[in-house]
Amino acid sequence: MTRRQREFRTGRTVLTFLTAIGALAGAALTGAAPAGAVQAAARLASGVTYQQYDIQAAKGPTRVHVLTVDLRDPRVRLDLLHPGAVAARAPVSRLADAQGAEAGVNGDFFNITETQHPGVEATGASVGPAVASGRTLKAAVPDGQRFGPALPPGTSTANVLGMGVDRRVRLDSMVLLGSVRTAQGEPPLRGLNQYALPVGSIGAFTSAWGSASRVRATCGTDTDRAAPCSTDTHEVTVRQGRVVSAADTPGGGAIAAGTTVLLGREEGAQWLRKLSVGEPVRVQHRLLATGTRIPYRFALGGYPVLDDGRPLPGLDATASAVRTAVGVADDGRRVLLLAVDGATAYRTGLTIAEVASVLQGLGAVDGFSLDGGGSSTLVARAPGATAVSVRNHPSGGAERPVPNGIGVFSTG
Repeated sequence: MTRRQREFRTGRTVLTFLTAIGALAGAALTGAAPAGAVQAAARLASGVTYQQYDIQAAKGPTRVHVLTVDLRDPRVRLDLLHPGAVAARAPVSRLADAQGAEAGVNGDFFNITETQHPGVEATGASVGPAVASGRTLKAAVPDGQRFGPALPPGTSTANVLGMGVDRRVRLDSMVLLGSVRTAQGEPPLRGLNQYALPVGSIGAFTSAWGSASRVRATCGTDTDRAAPCSTDTHEVTVRQGRVVSAADTPGGGAIAAGTTVLLGREEGAQWLRKLSVGEPVRVQHRLLATGTRIPYRFALGGYPVLDDGRPLPGLDATASAVRTAVGVADDGRRVLLLAVDGATAYRTGLTIAEVASVLQGLGAVDGFSLDGGGSSTLVARAPGATAVSVRNHPSGGAERPVPNGIGVFSTG
């Protein structure tokens, strides 16, 4: 979904930022810090500051924690926090320390549970596309297979927030382009390291997937996540350009570097059954960004809430929750990473419409919602500290392991 394709015509929701002596409306797009700051901005590293604000939201007081990242400083960059495998999870603080980040927040929604499919384990894999240090990790699951609140109208699981090699952060969409080339034909590849494949398709799993079972990828449909698992599946393992094995049931375990497992369901399974051991196969895949030709340094999924200074139409204004979101300002050169506090006193949280308004009040022109609830976590390393600390209170009482996040890195 490119910016030219999105025309949003909604009014501005106004929240009130509280101060000790009064209140001040915080919806103006001035780029200045709201007057409701309960502590002075703390400089964490070159180009990175931390601050927290108290907000009187629709359903009660809420505290938000904000990291401001100035990418005009050449010593600062953003990248994906991840545990080394798509189908794996770890707390944000552990991910940040392992990768040497100064700060970070949790990322995309993910396959957190499988109560609808007895005997099938949740993979922990994220919903949307993911790119880390310029390397493609995965593509998006079908819209009907996502976990998380309902998507706003006009958005999809292909939506991403990412930073290009030009060091500008953008909202965009990334779609998978791929094929399976054989002497018998060239069917499209419609999945890459995904916990859910489209009905009738073929998907590829690489070493980036991890060791989780691939069974979940054949469960549900494009419109119903809870639909039964497919009974018509087939997979083949390709190594050094040739089929080395085949099976009618999805497997699991680590996939060696240079090896690709092709998994098909329904028509995709029927096509893969045509391949025999020893047959040459060439698998190709890449993520195409629909809004720009600039390669992405990192990208992750979620959904937009603010575009060109205006909230998306149809944003929910009734359900309040603990949230994590990202604001983009100054033509992609300034980034605001926001997490709502999950402490009991503030747990009323924000609606998605309020999230868009808060980001506006902080000067953002574009906004993007990430996973919330028990996943919402913001961590930062104090100057001189050897490890990051959690700055908000996770609503579950402790950090929830997550599949990815946004990391802030600084050499200054």
